[in-house]
Amino acid sequence: MYRAVTRQIEVTVEPNFLPGRSSVERREYFWSYTIVITNTGDETVQLRTRHWIITDASGRKQEVRGEGVIGEQPVLAPGERFEYTSGVPLQTASGFMTGRYQMVSESGELFEIEVPTFSLDSPDSKRVLN
Repeated sequence: MYRAVTRQIEVTVEPNFLPGRSSVERREYFWSYTIVITNTGDETVQLRTRHWIITDASGRKQEVRGEGVIGEQPVLAPGERFEYTSGVPLQTASGFMTGRYQMVSESGELFEIEVPTFSLDSPDSKRVLN
């Protein structure tokens, strides 16, 4: 599991390779990832937007920006958490993702929180990390 905390908002990520949706012959590799966002602070916040940078093993980058996550803009009161699962395809057997969420506090302040960089690895991955 990967974890980051920004302004008392904790984000954890658990990636999972999906061999049933992947094909080595077609160079299609697919992962799901489950994200849990927990408000450990004392102010209600809302997730407004997401920004992902997805990099495959060949160095190809995709940037994804959009409103909310999975069609929602969750509001988290102190102590509340929001969990969702999404997915990502790559043309290589490994890669990584990193990102940020734009949040707004109940006082109207906009701020960004970090999503931890996480690795996308399949059993077909033969890369070596230095």
